[in-house]
Amino acid sequence: MVRLVQDHLYRKSVALVLSLQLNMERIIAAWVVIAAFACGVRLAFPATPYAGVPWASEAGLLPYLPVVGAPVATLLLGLKLFPAGRVHAQPSIRLAKVGRWRKIDCLKAREMSQFGLYGVMASLLLGIALNVPVRTLEFLTAMPALGSYAPGWFVSLYAVMLADVVLLSCLYMFAFAMALRMVPLFPRFLVMVWGVDLMAQLGIAQLVARIGDVPHAVELALVDLLSGNIKKVLISAALWLPYLLLSERVNITFRNRVSA
Repeated sequence: MVRLVQDHLYRKSVALVLSLQLNMERIIAAWVVIAAFACGVRLAFPATPYAGVPWASEAGLLPYLPVVGAPVATLLLGLKLFPAGRVHAQPSIRLAKVGRWRKIDCLKAREMSQFGLYGVMASLLLGIALNVPVRTLEFLTAMPALGSYAPGWFVSLYAVMLADVVLLSCLYMFAFAMALRMVPLFPRFLVMVWGVDLMAQLGIAQLVARIGDVPHAVELALVDLLSGNIKKVLISAALWLPYLLLSERVNITFRNRVSA
C-alpha cells in the first residue's frame, strides 16, 4: 500500500515538472493577466484621490509595472542564461560538507534514477514559484495605491514595500530558473535568497521606525506582515535546508555525488 502511494506521488511530481517545463509560456501569460487584473483592482481604491488619469500618473499605474513584469523578465533571463540540456560546471569550492559522499561523473549522474527534479524536489520547485504570487498578493492587500495626495510617510512606506516585493520576486524567480535548469549553484543561491529575504524584512522594520508620523495602527499591521514573512522564511529554511544538504536526489542532480 505504501509503495502504491509513493508511486502515485512520484508520477504526480513527474507530471508537475513536465507541465512546468512544457507550459511555461502559458503560465507566464496567465500570471501577467491575473496580476495585471489584481493591480487594476488595487488602482481602483487609492489611498488618496487621483489628480488626473491613474494610468498616466507616477502615483498610479507606473509602480505596478515592475510588480507584474520584473519577475517575468528575471525568469526569462535565467532560462536564457542557463539553456536546457546544458551540463554546467561544478563549483570549485564545496560548501555542503555534511555527510559522506563519493564524486561521480556528470554523465553517469544523469543516467541514475535519482537524477532530476521529481519526487520531493518537485514540491520545492513549486514552493519557490508560489513565493511570487503570495508576496504580490500580500503587497496588494496591505498597500493601497498611492493616489495623488498621499502623505510623505505613506509615500516612503509604499516605496520600501514596493522595492521589497519586486526584489524578492525577482530573486525567487531566478532561483526557480536555476532549479528548473538543474544549475549546480542552485542550492547555495536559494540559501542566499532566504538570507536576503530575512535581512529585507528586518531592514524594512528599521526603516519604518525612522519614518515619522506613521499611524500606530499602520505600524502594528506592518509588524504583523513582516513577522509573518520572517516566520515563513524561517520555516522554509528549517524544512528544506536539511533536504538540500542530505537528499540523495539533490546531491546527484546538483552536486554529482552519491552517498559513500
